[in-house]
Amino acid sequence: MVRPRPPGGLRRGEVRAAADDQGGPPDAVISNASIQDTANRRNLRLLVQLRWVAVGGQLATIAAVHLLMDIPLDLPAMLAILVLLAGWNLFSQLRLRSGRTISQNELFLGLLVDVAALTAQLYLSGGAVNPFVSLFLLQVMLGAVLLDLPRAAALGAVATAAFIGLMYYSRPLVPPAQQDAAFLRLHIQGALVCFVLAAALSLFFVTRITRNLRERDERLATLRQEAAEQDHILRLGLLAAGAAHELGTPLATLSVILNDWRRLPFFRRDQEAAQELAVMETQLDRCKGIVSGILLSSGELRGEGTVRTHVRAFLDETIGAWRAQRTPRAFAWNNRVEPDAPVFSDAAFKQVLANILDNALEASPGWIGAEARRVEDRLVIEVRDDGPGFSAEMLAEVGKPYRSSKGRPGSGLGLFLVFNVMRKLGGQVTVGNRDEGGARVVLSLPLSALTPRSAP
Repeated sequence: MVRPRPPGGLRRGEVRAAADDQGGPPDAVISNASIQDTANRRNLRLLVQLRWVAVGGQLATIAAVHLLMDIPLDLPAMLAILVLLAGWNLFSQLRLRSGRTISQNELFLGLLVDVAALTAQLYLSGGAVNPFVSLFLLQVMLGAVLLDLPRAAALGAVATAAFIGLMYYSRPLVPPAQQDAAFLRLHIQGALVCFVLAAALSLFFVTRITRNLRERDERLATLRQEAAEQDHILRLGLLAAGAAHELGTPLATLSVILNDWRRLPFFRRDQEAAQELAVMETQLDRCKGIVSGILLSSGELRGEGTVRTHVRAFLDETIGAWRAQRTPRAFAWNNRVEPDAPVFSDAAFKQVLANILDNALEASPGWIGAEARRVEDRLVIEVRDDGPGFSAEMLAEVGKPYRSSKGRPGSGLGLFLVFNVMRKLGGQVTVGNRDEGGARVVLSLPLSALTPRSAP
């Protein structure tokens, strides 16, 4: 008896492969563009946060300089720039909520707005002699991290041009009572504050942006790996379909020969030979069924060869057919799916169950167990055995082709196909070892992946 656990829980030493961690439909194809859009969306959200920090910091700095240091500033113009910057930030937030694609051009435009606002504020407060002029470097650094090379270079050129312009055109800050020494000291203190602020913002935001980009690259690498696996499966499918077509003729010939043998007097007299002939006919029918299943499974449409049934009947029929063919010594099957639901008799999922059960039987000829249950809208099937279990090396590379402990050429494709079929169906495969010894494989997939669209 298996104690039910939450679908999200994993025991120590288990490995799970998820089909679609983005929450999309099982057969959704995630493109490079969508991954880039996700990264751009996260980065734009960080820029919005940084811009709010900039608005608050500039407001506090203006108040400190004007009220505490008694340095006259053009308050209406500087506050108007802050209002415009805050308005642009509100527009960016609405843009994020719209769900539309975020492009590199939008990030580039946002950074240009930040550079323009900083240039205007510096123009009104001393120009190039303002200690906060080094904040241009923060904008250029953000552009180097977020943008491609042409846009980052353009942003750097704009910031450089703005700095050069501020060297010649600006409104000077007049020190109170012409206290040059005191004003120089304030300039140095301002430079220190600017350095600390730029360092803190760089550490916080650039680190988060880099993490977003790293996650994007990891996701792209995963997609490339999945594409390579799908290509491998396609080649295997074509090879299997071709072999099935080629085997059709010799199997038909053997069937005709066996039928002719059955009418021979020798087989009528010799009961032992007749029994062996019956066994040969049974095995031949099994081979023909396997070939027919391969040809049927090669169809791309879900409606080809599928039969409408219910979960419990589908599982009992699949397990019963496997049990009749393999005749395991001890097999514990517990079908606890409640409530029942209409599904397709899916040939691919049947093969998944057969592969898992075959692996368990080969590892543990003495006993295997299987249990099916329903957890909300998901079908969960657990297969257990009393064999040696999975090694640490196997768990680290589970689901990859030709990773097997059997040591035979070509082995290791069973679990590889299981993982890929479950990914296509939108399901998950959890592989691990039992506490009492042996291996356990848990299949979990949404019932919608097997449910007829017109079913109530």
